[in-house]
Amino acid sequence: MKKAIFRGKVRSVWSLLAFMLLSACMADDEYTLSPGDRLAFSVDTVAFDTVISGSPTGTYTFQVYNRHKKAIRIPVVSLGSGAASPFRVNVDGTFLEGGSAGDFEIGAEDSIRVFLFVNVAPQDKDEPVEIKDKLIFVTEGGAVQEVVLKAAGQDVITMEGLRLEKDSVFSSPRPYRIMDSLVVGEGAVLTLSEGTRLYFHAGASLIVRGTVRALGSLDKPVVLRGDRLDNMFSGQPYDRIPGQWGGVILKESSYGNELDFCDIHSGSFGIRCDSSGVEQRKLLLENSVIHNVTGDGLYARMSRIFVGNSQITNAGGNCVTLYGGDNSFIQCTIANFYAFAGGRGVALEFSNIDGAVRLPLYKAEFANCLITGYSSDELMGNQSERYPDDAYNYSFMNCLLNTPEFESEYLQDCLWDNDKAQVWREGNFTPPFDLSRLIFTFSLDPRSQAVDKGNADVARTFYPRDIQGRDRLSDDAPDIGCYEAQISND
Repeated sequence: MKKAIFRGKVRSVWSLLAFMLLSACMADDEYTLSPGDRLAFSVDTVAFDTVISGSPTGTYTFQVYNRHKKAIRIPVVSLGSGAASPFRVNVDGTFLEGGSAGDFEIGAEDSIRVFLFVNVAPQDKDEPVEIKDKLIFVTEGGAVQEVVLKAAGQDVITMEGLRLEKDSVFSSPRPYRIMDSLVVGEGAVLTLSEGTRLYFHAGASLIVRGTVRALGSLDKPVVLRGDRLDNMFSGQPYDRIPGQWGGVILKESSYGNELDFCDIHSGSFGIRCDSSGVEQRKLLLENSVIHNVTGDGLYARMSRIFVGNSQITNAGGNCVTLYGGDNSFIQCTIANFYAFAGGRGVALEFSNIDGAVRLPLYKAEFANCLITGYSSDELMGNQSERYPDDAYNYSFMNCLLNTPEFESEYLQDCLWDNDKAQVWREGNFTPPFDLSRLIFTFSLDPRSQAVDKGNADVARTFYPRDIQGRDRLSDDAPDIGCYEAQISND
């Protein structure tokens, strides 16, 4: 009886083994071994563009598809440069340790996801250095396929906790990366030579208690921007997203600031001038751009400022806010076409009061300026009702204004930016705004009312050339704004 039981157990074991072998053979039949059954990828190239050397980027992801009726085994996925690659890759939850990993499979008509980032080692170069690699997939059927990986590493001069207490010059062709706020102490002068680039980390600002002189040129502007050089997603750089850093703060003790050919963009605000009085000039801003900020582009409180031949555009707050003071704007384009949710201010607001605080507006002067935006009224003035004798002086000469038409002794030869014109609001500019890619160009369209309507004496006295160096006076009829329209001779 015991012997029979033993034989029964033997037969049961052999039966189980036979079933397992049969199942394995059947499972193998469910996998393709054909080299013609290839993988499909959601991208053929992953391009990180320019990144800060020594700092890991955000994570990029893409899909790997099996479009076939049978599963595909992938014995190995590897980086072309192996362990030396600056790219770090995770395939379907498995990290490519040493640049390689294996035993992946994709079910029939299924997919897996790949995650990767890059950390480029510093190259001791002033300009970006291109880095390339490839991610190689080898199927069990013998198909070898690649996804190209690309990046460019930008070496930077990193600054953290820096407070300048004596005169300093920044002139390196390599960008300066400001990890927290850069402070210019009272009495100190910071000079930014032409071509200087300041890349600010999130929340960092340039705080000036002394003086800043940013002396850019047409070909080599001084640039102040965020330090995210990569893309938020494919084709959309972080650099076009507002709020990437703080902004420029000119404190109460700061006077004599000069910014020429500067590009300030994508911050939480542009330039903020704290209350200083009007006896000395606080800010001279010329040939410059302030663009795409979540707050105000230029805020000046009881200050003396002069802004010429400059573009101040796209603000979640106002492009320009003036609380009292002595303010002059010549040949400027002030336009609010802010593209993001969360509210949008106006192009220009000025006032001689802030709550209960009296702020005499000694002067708010605008000549040859284009002031417009998406709304039907982009110009807001607020005069104190309680103190009607407080200074409230404004004037507009040869300006194109997006505001309901009105008559005033303070207007001279002004035009109204409304639908009575051939083009109006965003139609004043060419090429048309690319809202999907967040590209805004404020060059004048030849059909704009602003063409040939500027005051020639103003242009001749202050800015005979536009912000791009083009002659304004070749036909004795300068355009309004900081850009001279390009009229075709065809």
